[in-house]
Amino acid sequence: MINFKSFEQPLIILMMIPISILGAIWGHGIHGKPLSILSLWGIVALTGVIVNDAVVLLSKFNSLIVEGKKVKEAIVEAGKSRLRPIILTTLTTSFGLYPLILEKSFQAQFLIPMAISLVYGRRFWHFVYPIILPCLDYDPKRC
Repeated sequence: MINFKSFEQPLIILMMIPISILGAIWGHGIHGKPLSILSLWGIVALTGVIVNDAVVLLSKFNSLIVEGKKVKEAIVEAGKSRLRPIILTTLTTSFGLYPLILEKSFQAQFLIPMAISLVYGRRFWHFVYPIILPCLDYDPKRC
């Protein structure tokens, strides 16, 4: 909270977690795999990645506000500057773990639910966060 100087921004970050969990559940449905303890471990790892990305985006937004940018300009510029790194990490995570998801060996069956949670939760969050995160952080009173 000290980093954000408000109570709202940490809550906004925590609101991103259920969105990514929906993606993980959706991914399990696509692959026909039930949710398991290993899926939950993947969701825990996913939560760390999602929170990290949201913190970086909101930190950039806050630094632009301190520099004197208007709120709308800061939201757009923070989104533009952080979009490429987040796209690249989403792609590398997806491409790196997708061969594991498609693996048929007995040994891989234990890791597949974890990989599904990470890949699909991150993909789903990636397509939703550029819309939801700026909307949640936009406060017309600060304009």
